[in-house]
Amino acid sequence: MKKGIIIFQKNLIPGRVKSRIAEMVGDQKALEIYQVLVNYTHQQVEHLECKKLLYFSDYVENSFENDKEYQVFIQSSGDLGQKMGDAFKDQFENGFDQLLIIGTDCAEITLEVIEKAFEKLENSEVVIGPAKDGGYYLLGMKRFISGLFYDIPWSSAEVFNQTCSYLITHQISFDLLPTLSDVDYLEDWVKVKERLMHPQSK
Repeated sequence: MKKGIIIFQKNLIPGRVKSRIAEMVGDQKALEIYQVLVNYTHQQVEHLECKKLLYFSDYVENSFENDKEYQVFIQSSGDLGQKMGDAFKDQFENGFDQLLIIGTDCAEITLEVIEKAFEKLENSEVVIGPAKDGGYYLLGMKRFISGLFYDIPWSSAEVFNQTCSYLITHQISFDLLPTLSDVDYLEDWVKVKERLMHPQSK
């Protein structure tokens, strides 16, 4: 059984990350917040027993060039669906039996949640981790299902519902993980800041 997790990560470029937070606190502070979220995400996958496939938005960052923990890639062009679909398609062609994808925006995701996703793929073709904003923080599958990546209104509150509708219409079995929150707005960050910045105190 060849299992992998695809991690979509934006490069650390001021003005290119956490735009809605940057409107409130400026580009540099938003970049610092995103760096904390990135670090948290990597801590959660650190002990995951599968291949880790790290996809950067623009270029491979120096600190990851010789990192034995990850295979590194550049995301393809197009909208989010195109980028995710291309990553899944390429990696299934590389011989994977189960693949998950996550971003670097969810401060509530844990190693346990990710491991549960792989467990659910034992009995379902697809697993989804719904986000409270109507999107999803995790998607997993056992084969490439192209319809999940096209004609979806990305960055809208309809992503999760339309994804489920497609699966139901095409009679594809799926299971769900707990609903979690992404950090998209300053108020989201305020709720998790203390836990992420000072984990030892919790």
